[in-house]
Amino acid sequence: MSDQILGVIPARYASTRLPGKPLALIGTKPMIQWTYHHASLSKSFHRLVVATDDKRIHEVVLSFGGESVLTSPDHPTGTDRIIEVAEKYPNYGIIVNIQGDEPGMEATLIDGVVGLKIKHRNWEMATAAVPFTEAEDSKDPNKVKVVFDRNGRANYFSRSPIPASFKGDAKYFRHLGIYAYERDFLMNYNQLPASDWETVESLEQLRALQNGSTIGVYLSDKANLGVDSPADLEVVIAEFKRKGLI
Repeated sequence: MSDQILGVIPARYASTRLPGKPLALIGTKPMIQWTYHHASLSKSFHRLVVATDDKRIHEVVLSFGGESVLTSPDHPTGTDRIIEVAEKYPNYGIIVNIQGDEPGMEATLIDGVVGLKIKHRNWEMATAAVPFTEAEDSKDPNKVKVVFDRNGRANYFSRSPIPASFKGDAKYFRHLGIYAYERDFLMNYNQLPASDWETVESLEQLRALQNGSTIGVYLSDKANLGVDSPADLEVVIAEFKRKGLI
């Protein structure tokens, strides 16, 4: 069981709501460069690569000194893309998936997720969540909600508000786009039986839960916004300006 940790940033050019999203400019730099830069500040990785099916993204990553792997354009899910990359790097025991549309991903959050996974090598996966702010709409299906037990293990993920505010106001936690996988589990992920939860929610991680696997949840007190739409991009640009990054 290797302790070496591989960070992978999947980046697709195609996006329904924001085509070419990884190359969208934030200041003078493309989003994928910001994501790579902030991920590289993590103390956890022994290696960090971008996984993309697009030569334009591949060449941009190489141009700023990052490491990039061209993958098949036929993968139905991001997990499939991660598996292809993991096959190329067999000596890494933990594989971490950082979404390419998380340009402000905090290194401390990455280290928290990886630390949780290292602490619980018997848990197949680890991920992260953050409390909803008052400004966020829990009914927004693009903001995935998660509920977890007192030991930090996920019970369910949903695009609907969970738990329901049937009696009183529920506290909601927003799922963040980062996963740390135990290598053997990841390499056999596609062998898991199909999940009707995954189908109806369109959330890959539910396949793991419905098949009895454990997903640990690292709880952060804050997190920067990911980019799902042009409106999100404008919010991120404004935040980067406020912080003096651009």
